[in-house]
Amino acid sequence: MPKENCLIVRAAGKQLDLLRGEASRIAKAANVGWWTDRAEIGIRFCFEDPKPKESFVLICDSLGITSQEG
Repeated sequence: MPKENCLIVRAAGKQLDLLRGEASRIAKAANVGWWTDRAEIGIRFCFEDPKPKESFVLICDSLGITSQEG
């Protein structure tokens, strides 16, 4: 699977549930698909388009959740 529109986050429990909900909301609004994969150091959130990923980065930043390109 392509990883150019992916972001790796370090979150667990309720934070991870919150991020999954936000990813779903963002993808639905943009009418694109999204998925998650395990990464070595967290969870990889991937989107079919770069715009939703940019919105997801802003949400992670606002919640104080560490993220990196991936």
